[in-house]
Amino acid sequence: MKVRKTPVATAVAFAIAGIALPLHAQQAGQAKPADQLEQVVVTGIRASLQTAVNIKKNANAVVDAVSAEDVGKLPDADVGQALGRIPGISVGRDFGVGASVSIRGTDPQMTYTTLNGQSMASTGWYDQKAIDRSFNYSLLPSELIGGMEVYKTSQADLTEGGIGGTVIVKTRKPLDLPAGTGFASIKLGKGTISTDLDKEASALFSWRSPEKTVGVLISGAVQKGDYMRRGIEADGRWSGDVVPGTFLQEKERSAVNLTLQARPAAGMELGLNYTRLEYKAPAGNTTHYAFTLQDPGKGYADTNACKLANPTAGLLCLKTTLDASNASSTFMQTWARDATMSSDSLVLNGSYKADSFKLEAVAGTTKADGGTSLTSNYSYVGWGNAPGMPKWMGTTDATGKQIVMTPSTDMSVPLSKLPTTSGPETWATARGPNKDKEDFVQADATFDLNWGALTQFKAGARATTHTFSKTEYRPTFVATAVTAPTASLFDGSMPVGTPGWSVPKPNLDAMFALANANVSSWVESRGGYGELKEKNTAVYGMFDFEKDQLHGNFGLRYIHTKANASAYFYDGKSDLANVVEANRGWSTTKKNTEASYNDLLPSMNLVYDLNKETKLRFAASKAITRPNYDNMFIGGSTAGWQDTLPGNETVTFGNIGLKPMESKQFDLGIEYYYGRGNLVALTYFHKKIDNFITTDTLVNQQIGLVSPDTGKDNWTINTYKNAGGGKINGIEAQINHAFGNGFGTSVNYTYTDATAPGKSYQDELNLFTLSSKHNANLVGYWENATYSARVAYNWRSKYMVRETGYYSNRMHDAFGSLDLSFGWNINDKLRLSFDVTNLLKKDDIQYGAAGAGTTLRASLKEGYPAWSFMGEATYRVGLSAKF
Repeated sequence: MKVRKTPVATAVAFAIAGIALPLHAQQAGQAKPADQLEQVVVTGIRASLQTAVNIKKNANAVVDAVSAEDVGKLPDADVGQALGRIPGISVGRDFGVGASVSIRGTDPQMTYTTLNGQSMASTGWYDQKAIDRSFNYSLLPSELIGGMEVYKTSQADLTEGGIGGTVIVKTRKPLDLPAGTGFASIKLGKGTISTDLDKEASALFSWRSPEKTVGVLISGAVQKGDYMRRGIEADGRWSGDVVPGTFLQEKERSAVNLTLQARPAAGMELGLNYTRLEYKAPAGNTTHYAFTLQDPGKGYADTNACKLANPTAGLLCLKTTLDASNASSTFMQTWARDATMSSDSLVLNGSYKADSFKLEAVAGTTKADGGTSLTSNYSYVGWGNAPGMPKWMGTTDATGKQIVMTPSTDMSVPLSKLPTTSGPETWATARGPNKDKEDFVQADATFDLNWGALTQFKAGARATTHTFSKTEYRPTFVATAVTAPTASLFDGSMPVGTPGWSVPKPNLDAMFALANANVSSWVESRGGYGELKEKNTAVYGMFDFEKDQLHGNFGLRYIHTKANASAYFYDGKSDLANVVEANRGWSTTKKNTEASYNDLLPSMNLVYDLNKETKLRFAASKAITRPNYDNMFIGGSTAGWQDTLPGNETVTFGNIGLKPMESKQFDLGIEYYYGRGNLVALTYFHKKIDNFITTDTLVNQQIGLVSPDTGKDNWTINTYKNAGGGKINGIEAQINHAFGNGFGTSVNYTYTDATAPGKSYQDELNLFTLSSKHNANLVGYWENATYSARVAYNWRSKYMVRETGYYSNRMHDAFGSLDLSFGWNINDKLRLSFDVTNLLKKDDIQYGAAGAGTTLRASLKEGYPAWSFMGEATYRVGLSAKF
């Protein structure tokens, strides 16, 4: 049958072909020196995949990659989404975007991410998240990226830090592009929940001299739009509370990349790269509490005889109905956070290549600022300051993994039911900015050899100074509280939770302004301060070899780390009077503690060509991941203090003396290449991880600090130590096949058996964080010179999510996303695209998984239906121009 060149016919032919099997848009890189890993610019999906297969075929190490099909076009609209197509990689989505990357079942903190081979500083923007070493991929617009290489095994010339693997994000260079290359695009997107129009624009221009000796490239991208997340949270500790909630974020992302490149003499090259990434993320989280056990306004005597969803905890009825005779008061609040994060990198590099050797040097700095510049809370209590709010009447069904609420009356909260004037809750007002900075210098030398099987020797040295600091500030307030008309704090209405009744929509700017108007000055909260300094040095040597059908590399890397931690300590004596409450009993001077360690990291990568089409691949290495920053802060970091929930107070003491986690790992794989770009591959991988960081937890402890809201000195104390080990065994399988009629498919599946020491986590489950046992990608495509279509399905089995603070540890149910993309090359300059993400609107479902005997709160135990968020489909249309 002849395929007509119309969009409708293309879509129909695509569906008839039954390509519901997948093809991940991954590409494999090769593990040779960076200057030999050349990106091949292609314009079609099939050509891009053929290039990927060829690179994989010629590689020494286990390296996969994603590269843009053309300037400004990754296979997916989201960077994390694109990485998630690679075998063995699963992506943690956070507030609507791919934010973290897990490789082969390891914790995302075990993934080391670089920009053009160098570190990128990163902080979070959300004060409920852990401070770790992982990079937040939500900073990266896909349009700025030329490609991403993923090293799943190590080699001596790779910077240490990634037990799971190393991701190298690559930007483009002007001398690699034709003079006058330009690109511009606009995209408009709309979600089924985030109904505000999302707007994106990006552009690139590259110039080089006719002699190809000087080049300049500048690119940038901006994105602006609201993100809305709706769901139900069920904590249960407060009179069986079930909490419909809506998170609304006014996000704005911008990025700029400037690259200068020069070749002033034969064999010499100089470069300068500057990258600025910024993510503004002011957000309001509005929750409307319904109480299933009794009305909090009438006391806390539990006379409810229902069957409980969590018998040990005694928190929530499996199914209960309240009517007018026993309706419970409700409580509504908005947490308003003004938050942002940014990352700046400036890198200078140079190289000189002669007939038999090459010298390279790089120096640079990267810094990041992030966190919350203001946290505030506005609360309305149905039995207190807002008695007119509707009482909860209806059915709450908690028989499954997610709660279903069916109100029997209109639960909407009109503005008229709130008090005339409002002010912020003083106990919640705070600031929490963080800073991250690294200065680095590196030198490498590569020598060609003719020593039998040895063909090349590479050696180098690297030194870095890294500083991470966290801070917290509490306010002193003005003498007379400032209030504002409640109507000025809200702007219209919005649906709340999955039931979708109406509540006032927060006016974030007005809430921030009123909270700041009540602050006389900011005082550092000494318990929230911590600073870490690391000085890391490394030297390495690596040989490349080739003998008949065998080729590869082997080498050794030596590392030395010296760490220093600074913090205040709670001693119960200092500043007992005339200070802000948060500092009462904390020392007025800082304490410094030092520690150091050394390590040797050997590596070997072998490829044996069984014949022209079949390759046997083996890799073995030792790798490390340094402890999370949160584990190293030595001061007593507190949580739950003065939050009105008895028994929620926790203090955590870090340990600067923690050793890095170590992995002894190997891969064994076989690959069969046939035709042009076709591949069948199977790989077995193993990691044995030692020096796991485990948590010792003591409950009901007195530390001399009374929480002012409960009047109790009753704390849970966490400390960290190295103990135990974990194992990961897994299999990766992939098939790439292109048919002769424009259709193509690729399938990959990863099985991962990852076992971590249960005592590493407060939930005591022997599961790696964010590790799924099963990951699968199914992608199919069709294209010709004018049209293209692609369907991609990504699925992963259940996995543990672990965070600090309120959200803590819970199980995420299995998740799958069906994504579609269509393209129309209007001419050789213009392209129209249409993309759909999560077409099936798969929900995020999270539930308690810890045993009854653990120290986690009861709402995170034994299958308790803790959180569920509505799945959102996102539609984007884009127009791009290339010249």
